[in-house]
Amino acid sequence: MPAFFPPFSASFSDAKPRSGFLLQARFAACAGLAALTLAASQAQAFSLDDVAAMARQRSQAPWREASHAVPVELARMEYDDYRDIRFNADSTLWRADQLPYEANFFHVGRHGDSVRIHEITTEGVKHLPYNPASFNFGKNKLSPQTWGDLGYGGARFFSNLNSPTYKDELVVFTGATYFRALGAGQRYGVSARGLAVDTSGGAKEEFPRFTDFWLEKPAGDAKPLTVYALMDSERMTGAYRFDITPGEQTTTQVQARIFMRPAATSGNSAAVATLGIAPLTSMFFSGENQPRPGDFRPEVHDSDGLMMATDDGKGGGEWLWRPLQNPSAPVTTSFSMKSLKGFGLMQRDRNFASYEDTEARYELRPSAWITPVGDWGPGRVEMLQFTTPDETHDNVAAYWVPEKMPAPGQSLDIAWQISWQGKNQQLPPNGWVTQSRRGIGYSKAGTDLTGQVQFVIDFAGPALDGLAEDAKVEAISSADANGRVLESIAYKNPVTGAWRMTLRVQRLNPAQPVELRAFLKHDNHTVSETWTNLITP
Repeated sequence: MPAFFPPFSASFSDAKPRSGFLLQARFAACAGLAALTLAASQAQAFSLDDVAAMARQRSQAPWREASHAVPVELARMEYDDYRDIRFNADSTLWRADQLPYEANFFHVGRHGDSVRIHEITTEGVKHLPYNPASFNFGKNKLSPQTWGDLGYGGARFFSNLNSPTYKDELVVFTGATYFRALGAGQRYGVSARGLAVDTSGGAKEEFPRFTDFWLEKPAGDAKPLTVYALMDSERMTGAYRFDITPGEQTTTQVQARIFMRPAATSGNSAAVATLGIAPLTSMFFSGENQPRPGDFRPEVHDSDGLMMATDDGKGGGEWLWRPLQNPSAPVTTSFSMKSLKGFGLMQRDRNFASYEDTEARYELRPSAWITPVGDWGPGRVEMLQFTTPDETHDNVAAYWVPEKMPAPGQSLDIAWQISWQGKNQQLPPNGWVTQSRRGIGYSKAGTDLTGQVQFVIDFAGPALDGLAEDAKVEAISSADANGRVLESIAYKNPVTGAWRMTLRVQRLNPAQPVELRAFLKHDNHTVSETWTNLITP
């Protein structure tokens, strides 16, 4: 049975727990660590093992919070002043070599969250120190020549994503462990992170940060762009490798080796409650299930749902769809499973008419689909949603939490792929939700609708599209102990040809949430994903 805890938390399990996880103690020191300081003239190989050796060594030393001190004149700058600082195009890394990828860097901001940048070439590894000549400071009157090696605020990379003659922005790394990428014709929306720590559960969230990046100079015929990163935090360190391949669906292959600090070196003695793997962050302000009165735009969101695919170990599993919300109070929902096929924050609705925003172009925001590399074992997909007052703030986070958490002093090797998808995106094989609307239609005067909530859900897909209008399609639905299903019917929409479900529920205790599940069935076969929803108090 779902259990709810303040502010609201739901947990579901499709199977009994199963032991085992990709958890390995890999503490072998890398013999090539000292070679990182060799002169650039000495050729050397560079790999994730080199970064992992640094991460392991750092995990054995007491944690020290990074200094965020910046020059006074930089710290006094306003936001608009900072926006006036721009990278000089002539300083773009690799442009003169006419390679498949180019890179430039963000300037350190007034809060001083800087990273060190290194370049990997066939001649070796070299540090790229801060160079004020690489920036145009606009109207700002500053003295950057006196600042020393500030580092950079982050890095961004460019490729011929949309045109053979022009390089567009492909991927950005900036702030903590945040990064985001684009496929062809897309606009930035959902973001990814290297790691999420105690995002929900009441403990203070910990924000690991990338402190160093190594950019592998691409060959002339390079397919993926390769970037390495070193992560540091109070209770863990980590080594990351990113292989980014541009295309209609740009993919990011992520390999991570995370070292949990021994208690003696940690700046926080509390145990990690939730270690969020492959975390995604997005924004949902309003939608078809939660319209905003007074806004001319029907929907405003970077993602409209959380999609998950489970694996039962027998060649089957379940596909689930959870429409996003902008709740009045924070709500955490988790879905337990034996094994995960994938999950993602998806922008399923690709129609301009659903948004009518000529500037934001929400229909072009990517979906981010996570595919585990290898068996991640049992665990749960967890999602946190909280209130956002406008569309400028992310208010949705989703990630994988392993059933077995690495203990202090242990390490975790794990890998995944992120597909940044547009119109051609991951869908269940049989049928899926195309829209989910909430509200009561016409009712006779005097009808008592107290506590009643109605949903109208449309489904489409190959298992449904060929069914006759009089086909016996069943609406299978259920509610938890705080809800009673009053009506659950399925019928073909004569206008669109899609199959529609009308679901009406009575909420028994208005102060408590109600968890719902629903799907379509035909001839004893499930013909759609499972729609799940939470009616919040």
